[in-house]
Amino acid sequence: MKKEQPHLDESSPQTVTEFIPIHNGRQRIKIGFTDQRLSPHAGLSSFAGFLHRQRLKDQLAGLMPQRTSPNAQPAADLALGYVVGVLAGAKKLAQVGFLRGDPVLPPLLGIDRMPSASSLSRLFGQFGSAQQNNHCFGPLWRWCLGRLSSKPGGYTLDLDTTHLLHEQALGKEGVRLGHTPKGLRRCFHPLLGMIAEAKLVVGFWLRPGNTRCDNNVVAFTRQLLGQLPGYIRVGLVRADSGFFEEQWLQLLEALRLAYIVVGRLHEPLRQLISRQTRWEPTELAGTEVAEEHYQAWSWGCRRRVILIRHRLAERPQAGGKLLVDCPGYAHQVLVTSLPPTVGPLQVWRAYNGRAGSEKVIRELDECFALPQICLEKFYATEAALSLAVLSYNLCVLFQRYLGWQERVRATTLRFRLFSTGGIISRSGGYTTLRLAVRAGPLRAWWARVFEKIVCPIRNCVAVDSHPPALGFL
Repeated sequence: MKKEQPHLDESSPQTVTEFIPIHNGRQRIKIGFTDQRLSPHAGLSSFAGFLHRQRLKDQLAGLMPQRTSPNAQPAADLALGYVVGVLAGAKKLAQVGFLRGDPVLPPLLGIDRMPSASSLSRLFGQFGSAQQNNHCFGPLWRWCLGRLSSKPGGYTLDLDTTHLLHEQALGKEGVRLGHTPKGLRRCFHPLLGMIAEAKLVVGFWLRPGNTRCDNNVVAFTRQLLGQLPGYIRVGLVRADSGFFEEQWLQLLEALRLAYIVVGRLHEPLRQLISRQTRWEPTELAGTEVAEEHYQAWSWGCRRRVILIRHRLAERPQAGGKLLVDCPGYAHQVLVTSLPPTVGPLQVWRAYNGRAGSEKVIRELDECFALPQICLEKFYATEAALSLAVLSYNLCVLFQRYLGWQERVRATTLRFRLFSTGGIISRSGGYTTLRLAVRAGPLRAWWARVFEKIVCPIRNCVAVDSHPPALGFL
């Protein structure tokens, strides 16, 4: 059979020349090439406009470590390219560097070029201590919080620990064997703080994988509370059992902050459960509660302890610990400073609202490359991960700016906005970007998005978070 040779498209006035025919089983399709400046990420123009409106580059320029080489790309440009690369879906520094071939992203961001993997490695390698990282990222967390308004009654601050598995990262600083939900694994063991109502991360500390859960929780909480803007008030602090530590409780009590924290089911709390006889039923079938004012031998004072047990026969999916002394039940212990006017079941329900922080951690893992990014040096890794978490915050603030009531994940944003194609060119002395959106409802929706972003006056007119499903070319 005679092989078909590539041929020229004589009808095309553009730079498309050679075509290679393929067959999809139904028809022949000609594959060719073009020199036009196309991008699959032209939809990031909406997000880039938001970043310029918020003057993020100026913030990064004043905080990122300065580079000494006269020919080096500015650190703020590298950081900005890294943030947008993570939002575009990059999971590693090399994948951010692959975006250097995109002709649209640099002019959108106001930088000369997207950063290479080696440039980013050198940038993050300049972070050599916890003090340097806190000096850089502490003001950035505060800057994010400054985009929130005050709230009557105060915000809820959720504190959590998690594990970032890096089983193949041999020889990397801080990757140590630690006890994780998947067993003994090589990992990091970071601390996070989040504002529950806004789903914003307000603090991130990286720790080696073999670190105790309660290690450094007092210092972390002090720093986090210290970097809150003056008008942001905390009405309630919620934390998992990793923060159940006497000095941490004393810190919150000294600051008169209401808290709910999970108690570790060690002795003597196990004994308190086993000898408890005053269980009260609730409107939830199979769930009973009890309340004690109790002082363990290691506690500095008596505290209110809420005991919850779930009958597994009626609530097999309920969370909690199984105790040998009390078969057939899953138990939870909450220690709180809330007044008695807040009933035990209300305390339990108030704590359950903390499930939103688990969703934030899951999104950071799945969409912002936290389990994939790992550099040679510990504090370089912490800087890279902190900047990835900042990308998540910017994603949240972007949606708030558009007036979306229902927050969507970064993967959804990529499909709805960021992965829209476009062509960039020069026309009449101006740089022009044309998005590949057909005239109709979808183009009108995109116009409203940009009108909202470029409007100099903040208004209450929100853009619909669900674009029309038609209109791409």
